Amino acid sequence: MKKSMTILLVLVLGTLTACGKQAGAAAVDVDLPAFYMELEEKYQWGEDYMVDVEGELLENYYPGISDIPAVQFVAKAPMMSAVVNELVFMQCETEEDAEAAAAILQTRVDTQAEGGAWYPESMEAWGKGQVIQHGTYVAMIASASYQQEMADDFNALFA
Repeated sequence: MKKSMTILLVLVLGTLTACGKQAGAAAVDVDLPAFYMELEEKYQWGEDYMVDVEGELLENYYPGISDIPAVQFVAKAPMMSAVVNELVFMQCETEEDAEAAAAILQTRVDTQAEGGAWYPESMEAWGKGQVIQHGTYVAMIASASYQQEMADDFNALFA
């Protein structure tokens, strides 16, 4: 009898814990384009500094990312700049898709840090780049000037 009650208690607690996780995950609703616009305003980039990374360039930078179903997607980089400042914010349909996107984005960070960025200062900045995942949301932040501040701002969206 004791053993049956213990098993029943474990099952009930497990069910309640799982329900709690789903409710918490569903409660987070972040508007990624609005978040990017806040960054643009905060750092005073101006509307012509950062451009969308799309089409062939998107596939060159992040091979396979466009195959992942996205609820929201923002990819920005400076049109012309020697300063590292590349951002991707993505909400995927599932956490598994978010993990796949994070792996693709991490490959971009690693490749640039290991010589793809060519210049020592750029490779150093990319070496500090971060890929951050919160459930179905993923960010890649590589910024020579505002790396940690932007990572903190992104993480604050989920606090």
